[in-house]
Amino acid sequence: MSQPEISIIFEDSEILVVNKPNDLIVHQSKFGGKIDNKSLCQILHQQIGQPVYPVHRLDRKTSGVLLLSKNKANIPRLQAQFTDQTINKKYIALVRGHVLDSGSVDTPIKPEGKTIYKSALTLFKPIDHIEVDIAVPPYSTARYTLMELSPKTGRTHQLRKHMNKISHPIIGDPKYGNRHHNHMFEKKLEISKLFLHALQLRVQHPETNESLIFEADLPSFWTTMFQQFNWITKL
Repeated sequence: MSQPEISIIFEDSEILVVNKPNDLIVHQSKFGGKIDNKSLCQILHQQIGQPVYPVHRLDRKTSGVLLLSKNKANIPRLQAQFTDQTINKKYIALVRGHVLDSGSVDTPIKPEGKTIYKSALTLFKPIDHIEVDIAVPPYSTARYTLMELSPKTGRTHQLRKHMNKISHPIIGDPKYGNRHHNHMFEKKLEISKLFLHALQLRVQHPETNESLIFEADLPSFWTTMFQQFNWITKL
């Protein structure tokens, strides 16, 4: 099966910004799953004809804006923006239940393969709500909230873990989600994807120091969900 081209949002001599698809690892690692699956970096190497280096990570199941460097020398300068929290990241998620107020989650997170928990902070803000006439145990209807999430740290599975922590897990999350709602989406909508998308990234260019804002279109299954629920909303 041929691999479709990765959608490029921005490219110059120094950086590459792409819209990462769901269910694709960024690069090969011992935590990435089957080693015979091509990674995003491998696909992009073939697509643009040169190696690229990820500056940050997105989970395999998460889609959206991803920043890569064409020059290894620029990586520390770019990663320092993440460490210093000068980069602005905005995610969109669909979660179980109605979230009525903005807030934050600061539950520490243990990185994969580690034994020590590290500090983590996520800001969240509800965008819109819906209640659909579909029974999901133990209720006769299903409630969902469209959320804006802003991680201030970059821990593994941070957004997924933090939404689970406040009892509003992300739809389509097989590890931290709600199996009843995931099953409903698979059965009624034929969607088994994770509803977590890196919508926007603001970064300073490593050479020009220009402040740049990049946005990534939502995957098509989000449109399917909105249509099936007759949900008209503004992002």
